[in-house]
Amino acid sequence: MATYLPRVVDSELVERLSYAGAVVIRGPKWCGKTATALQRAKSVAFMQDPDERANNMAMAEAKPSLLLRGEKPRLIDEWQEAPQLWDAVRFAVDRSDEPGQFMLTGSATPTAQPQHTGTGRFSFLDMRTMSLFESGESTGEVSLGELFGQGDHIPNDETHVEGHSEQDVENLSYLICRGGWPRAITIANENAALKMSRDYLSAIAEEDISRVDGVSRNSQYARLIMQAYARCSATQADMGTVRGNLKTRGSGLSRETVDSYVGALRRLYVIEDVSAWTPSLHARSRITTTPVRFFTDPSIAAAALGASPELLLRDMSTYGLLFENLCVRDLRVYAEPLGGKVLHYRDNTGLEADCVIALDDGRYSLLEVKMSARLVDEGAANLRKLAGKIDASIMGAPSFCAVITPGGYAYRREDGVLVVPITCLRP
Repeated sequence: MATYLPRVVDSELVERLSYAGAVVIRGPKWCGKTATALQRAKSVAFMQDPDERANNMAMAEAKPSLLLRGEKPRLIDEWQEAPQLWDAVRFAVDRSDEPGQFMLTGSATPTAQPQHTGTGRFSFLDMRTMSLFESGESTGEVSLGELFGQGDHIPNDETHVEGHSEQDVENLSYLICRGGWPRAITIANENAALKMSRDYLSAIAEEDISRVDGVSRNSQYARLIMQAYARCSATQADMGTVRGNLKTRGSGLSRETVDSYVGALRRLYVIEDVSAWTPSLHARSRITTTPVRFFTDPSIAAAALGASPELLLRDMSTYGLLFENLCVRDLRVYAEPLGGKVLHYRDNTGLEADCVIALDDGRYSLLEVKMSARLVDEGAANLRKLAGKIDASIMGAPSFCAVITPGGYAYRREDGVLVVPITCLRP
């Protein structure tokens, strides 16, 4: 058995099992959901096991409760293969009223709706590919939780950060193209590791995009649409722009076709856009609410574009967009245990923040992502201007403002803005 690499969600899973009857672990295939659940499971049913699949499906149809028998917590892996298991788990949880009975893992959202929502019985845990801290490629010297003051609602104007990362732009180009796939991270051969994201793209295009809802889809169309979406990475491009990218390359697919493919990619957790943050402002400004386009892992975008680490280094514009995708992935992983979401801000004056981390208790931080040290001043000025525009009497002041960079030093500027390499950050 392969060595298990600890994940940020490990402690969160333990906590949720302590109070919820069932925990649903959601995320893209190959991101490590099953391996993480198996660390806590006392028994398991693998719904996609070729030797048992026909028997499991027959049981799910005839008497789903049979699949729930076993020592608790019991893992039902890829439960969406038999959506009726949802209601069976809900009923079993109701009858026992004990926490930590089941874990359900799934790499796709089922199209068939259960009869009951599971409110009050299920806890939902989102899992993503591995962050740089989890893969050992961030020093972890700067804690996101500590930057938020560990529960202190009063922003600390003297926040001190310190750290240094040896990772540079060349290293990051490889990490972007390799991605956070656990198997790729544990492979010693870098060329083999780079092939994982291409294999993932092929699996999605040739199999999963049709299996997710039983609708037959063209693999070539799937590849073209993912490529067009990748060209819009880290932008607020609307779907008309995505279709325009396809048209300029000779693929005039209809709106209905593109929407169908993109919808399937969402259900497979391949794409995960960043929604807009809408704070109260001093000045009147129209906030643009179009989401920013991102893949769950930057390597998917790189594979869709046919980009290698060497090609990214020759195309710094694309590099910058995919680097932002990597930062968003990691910030999502680190914010989740804090009860945080990663959002973005942009208004009609052009003022923006690449990332806003908004916690459930109302605290928030403003972040800009910059590829080079010479752009840090620009990012810091932008953040200060936005912070001054927010109505602090309603929203409170930001817990901190930070410019996220690839590597180098973590420090606090004289203007109070933090500079934090993504390769120094941890939860």
